[in-house]
Amino acid sequence: MMKRFQGKVAIVTASTQGIGFGIAQRLGSEGASVVVSSRKQKNVDEAVEKLRAQGIDALGVVCHVSNAQHRKELVDKTVQKYGHIDIVVLNAAANPSVDNILNTKESVLDKLWEINIKTSILLLQAAAPYLWKGSSVIFISSIAGYSPQQSMAMYGVTKTALLGLTKSKAIEDKTIIGRLGTTGDMAAAAAFLASDDASYITGETLVVAGGMPSRL
Repeated sequence: MMKRFQGKVAIVTASTQGIGFGIAQRLGSEGASVVVSSRKQKNVDEAVEKLRAQGIDALGVVCHVSNAQHRKELVDKTVQKYGHIDIVVLNAAANPSVDNILNTKESVLDKLWEINIKTSILLLQAAAPYLWKGSSVIFISSIAGYSPQQSMAMYGVTKTALLGLTKSKAIEDKTIIGRLGTTGDMAAAAAFLASDDASYITGETLVVAGGMPSRL
């Protein structure tokens, strides 16, 4: 495994399982010190233990991204331990079922705005003083905003514990590649966007969806 992130520090939100954990694991395996977070202390502790067992330098911080104090503590504890931040992966998101935008309740729209957009911007604002030119900010299925090197990954359906087998087969049939995405697929894309290999990519969207039709 290449060590593209040796000496770098990465914050990954919602990263104790699924895609977020896969991204933290990939960045850590390439040399980064990773800061993982989620809402539950138990999940944070378990994720840190798994990463450290793989030889990855990991710090765990409880963070509900909609909580201002939690966001501040996530940044503060990272800087206290490592002194700087190089990579921010904004992976936390709400994913309510929305079949028809015209019938979507206002409360659902409020939640989508609050978790998927507003809190990502606020966390980035908190981290901004510790980012330097060349730092990477990746919004997962969200928005592309401030950063010297900014980008977004739009992910297709990924095989995680939340996806049932019946739904999996129906979605597989819609892909050109003929399979669902894995957390490894998503982590590889995030690692690319965070690396110097993507230093001339900014404000762009990378679609990682196995050929599923997409509109951006």
